Amino acid sequence: MFGKTAIAVGFIVVSASTAKAHDELALANAPIGDPYVKVSDFLPLPEFIPGLGTLFVDSATLPAGPFLAYDRDGRLSATVYMTPFDDLQHGTSFDGLKIGSHTVSSTDIYFNAGHPGVDKPHTHVVLFHDDTAKERLAE
Repeated sequence: MFGKTAIAVGFIVVSASTAKAHDELALANAPIGDPYVKVSDFLPLPEFIPGLGTLFVDSATLPAGPFLAYDRDGRLSATVYMTPFDDLQHGTSFDGLKIGSHTVSSTDIYFNAGHPGVDKPHTHVVLFHDDTAKERLAE
């Protein structure tokens, strides 16, 4: 009985790991498919925003995101969250937010006064996925 349970648990762990790896591979290079859309296709923003790159988001996850940030070569470089101060001050929690990659080399957090798509003052939380991502997004 214990042996069958151990095998079943092992299979579930391997399946979950494979699913996560598959999700990361699917998001590794732009363009990516549903439910993500390119932000510049539906908001008056440039296709490439210096410091953030080319952004994709699932509109159902707005305003927090994740916004997936790609460099000019279409490589996933960062995951960005945009959390409005007003929502946080009134007790809204943004729990279980997805990430574009399980690898994070550094994080930046900074104020933004508002822009199309997230008009209220908010915080940008940027998870960079490798050591050169920040400089690639700045170009």
